[in-house]
Amino acid sequence: MSKKFFGTDGVRGTVGSDPMTADFAMRLASAAAQVLVPKGGTVVIGKDTRLSGYMFESALEAGFVAAGADVLLLGPLPTPGIARLTQEFEADLGVVISASHNAFFDNGIKFFDGTGSKLTDKIEHQIEEHLRNPAITLESQSLGKAKRIDTARIRYQEFCASSMPNGIDLEGLKIVFDGANGAGYKVGPRTLANLGAEVIPIGCSPNGRNINDGCGSTEPGLLQLTVPALKADVGFALDGDGDRVLMVDENGGLIDGDQLLFVLATARKDGGVLQGPVVGTVMSNLGLEHALKGRGIEFRRAAVGDRYVLEALRESGGVIGGETSGHMIVLDKATTGDGLVSALQVLAIMKETGKRLSELVAEMPRYPQTMINVRTESRIDPGQSPEIQAAVAVAERELADTGRVVLRASGTEPVIRVMVEGEDKEQVVSLAERLASVVAGAAAANP
Repeated sequence: MSKKFFGTDGVRGTVGSDPMTADFAMRLASAAAQVLVPKGGTVVIGKDTRLSGYMFESALEAGFVAAGADVLLLGPLPTPGIARLTQEFEADLGVVISASHNAFFDNGIKFFDGTGSKLTDKIEHQIEEHLRNPAITLESQSLGKAKRIDTARIRYQEFCASSMPNGIDLEGLKIVFDGANGAGYKVGPRTLANLGAEVIPIGCSPNGRNINDGCGSTEPGLLQLTVPALKADVGFALDGDGDRVLMVDENGGLIDGDQLLFVLATARKDGGVLQGPVVGTVMSNLGLEHALKGRGIEFRRAAVGDRYVLEALRESGGVIGGETSGHMIVLDKATTGDGLVSALQVLAIMKETGKRLSELVAEMPRYPQTMINVRTESRIDPGQSPEIQAAVAVAERELADTGRVVLRASGTEPVIRVMVEGEDKEQVVSLAERLASVVAGAAAANP
């Protein structure tokens, strides 16, 4: 059974339009409380820097308190920081108000359980069942309380710093940090500075409307210019809620999540401490798979979405996984994707090896990859179309073992993503265009 409100990463949408309204947020809090803290408990709430965060914070607080839960308000803090403090405060539930990498006019609400892990599909279904009913208000003696935690940021900074290997600091490194004008705008520069780095902050002046605007991991152009211009050693960018990271080498070259996975995995392999397989997604570059195989490292692919990467890691006993977009998971350091913690692990490798980031990624080739988004009038399953499957089979035969084809229906919009990857760029582009045409035709024939 499909979910009405929860997507791949909580509830998300345009502020002021259903479901992103104050009324819905209060009802969502009430429903979550009835499922997860029916006899009272503690809920932590954090947010990014969006203007609408104040509204949703108040609405969620009201819903939880009315349902008998105590609320701890953390203020602006990266998503992984909220996951961490949910554990640290021994809370029953963590709530994040953020639309991640989206523009400021969107917002979202997502949850962590008491272990700092995202909710299962089963729990999300249960919450949606309770959303059918109005929000509840208990009798006065049973209401919860709320208080603001002023030490949240410092606690998270200390946690991030503690993820560094013993005896390793960042003395001697000049680092450009791009906070996306988002939740990491304070904790990022201060953590780096506390570890001894010379920090040049950009994207660290949020005004409620400029989150992810011309900065951050979705728009790293300024970071790529700044690092070589200021002769910095390295730079990295978070997204609006701080769970993604992309890095920039000393020359301004962009280093994506696939390349960062390679750096993390090979360093652990060389140190004899790599556990289990490395997990990417169906969209991870084929170059990553081949480079890891060449180093004797098992690689597995999961569905797109960091929750599915996490599931695959837990099932396989692995600890390192991520997405091309920069959702990095290092399970022996954090329970969820943490952009700052992941970046610190790479910086530690640079310090330990004495190598520049460009040197660390040099062994991983990047295969040419073309993605075409085919918009359809309605959602279709490309796996159920004989016409599409026949075209895919032809393309795969042409690529042989030098590439691959991935067709994936978007989970959030009526779009079929056509991805072709291989050694020959011209062939890749040609096959992608051919397949996109077939998909468009099949969609038009089945409106």
